[in-house]
Parts: sequence; C-alpha cells; structure tokens
Amino acid sequence: MPEFLQTALATPGLVWLALTLLAAGVVRGFAGFGSALIFVPIANIFLPAADVIAIMIVGGATGTVSLLPRALKQAEIKEVVSMAAAAALTVPLGLWVLSIAPQDTIRWIVSGCAAAMVGALIFGWRYHGRLDLMRIVAIGAMAGVMGGMTGLTGPVVILFYLASGAKAVVVRANTILYLALLDVIVIASMLLGGLIGWHVLGVALLLNLPYFLGTQAGQAMFVPRYENLYRRVAYGVICLAVLTGLPIWD
Repeated sequence: MPEFLQTALATPGLVWLALTLLAAGVVRGFAGFGSALIFVPIANIFLPAADVIAIMIVGGATGTVSLLPRALKQAEIKEVVSMAAAAALTVPLGLWVLSIAPQDTIRWIVSGCAAAMVGALIFGWRYHGRLDLMRIVAIGAMAGVMGGMTGLTGPVVILFYLASGAKAVVVRANTILYLALLDVIVIASMLLGGLIGWHVLGVALLLNLPYFLGTQAGQAMFVPRYENLYRRVAYGVICLAVLTGLPIWD
C-alpha cells in the first residue's frame, strides 16, 4: 500500500469524516448547496483548517463533476462566471487570514458564518435589490475572502440566490456551477501558496467515494415540486453540523 494511503488511513476521526461527507453529499445532491456548511464545522474538530478545506474540495471533486452536466444546462452562466472571477481576486486575502489565525478562531468564524446564513434564511431575510454587474462582482469578492479563510465557498452567494425567490432549479444549477469554479480557484491558490501537502491527497481520495455516493442519492431524490421540503432538510442538517462543530465541546 502506498505510504500516503497508509498515512490517510491513520487520519484522526476518519470514520466520522466519511459519514459526515456522505450526509453532505446527499444534501448537496438534492439542494445544490450545503456540503461545506455541513462538513467543515465537524472536520475542524479533527484536522487543521487548511487540510479541511483541501479535503472538502478534492474529496468532493467526483461528486461535483457528476452534478455539472445538468447544472450547465440550467444555470445563468454569464452571471455565475462574473461572480467567480471576482472571487478569484480575493481568495488570496482569505488564505492569508487562514495562515495567521489560530485554529479555534477559524472554527468560531466557520460556525458563526454558517449559523448566520441559516438564521437569515429561516427568519425570512430577503434581498429585494436588482443584481446588476456591480453587485454581482461585490458578492463574488466577499465570497472569495470567505472561501479562502474558512472553506465555506458558497454561503454569501447562496444566501443571495435563495433569498432572491428565484426558481429552485435555477438556484440549484447556479450554486453547483459557482461552487465548482470557486473550488478550482481555492485549491490552486492553496497549492501555489504551499498551504497543503501530499498527505491530504490520500485522505481526499478515500473520501471521494462516500461523497460521490451521497451526491448521486441526493440528485436522484431531487423533485422540483418539493422545493420547500429540501430547504428545510438542508437547514436542519446544517444547524446540527454547526452545533456539533462548536469549540465549546472540546
């Protein structure tokens, strides 16, 4: 067995990481979002923040690719690409904060951001302005900082899309495409900055299977007329992950 796989099998909390990523994949498959919001708070209990981000992105690559064909047909591609381009410029700033901040601080930020997003949606926050190019770029830039710092690449964008009242099919497709683009940007920036090592690759390879199976199961469950049910389930699972990942339980 290759040494990097032996190291991966010795990863603290590997079984919990696999089960969490399986659940995250199911939610991602039927809702189009939520995988990082579920996985990152819990994974931060066991691993350094930079490793968690890399495992979330690389470990979810197979599942993400499997969702892209349908998303490309339904997404508003020009709008999504504009946001991702803006995010690419600000990801390095988020990674710099990640490299200097204490682990517990990052965990509190992750939990706080995830809780704020779900709370805003549950309590009916709505954005009523028009998403012109300037606003789209601003949203993407904010998301880039957050993605680089915490691995939560989607909350800022997802919050605006879900609160906009757009159709579930379009929201799901836009978020899938956006998250795929930003994942590539974040992992490339981390590799260039030397924030992750090869040992992370072994863990990510092991976790590709549960995430892929989860996304396929979730995608098979997706029926547009059950939009409200999907959102409620996603909110509940995210809230559970946030509570579990709080540093107060250490």
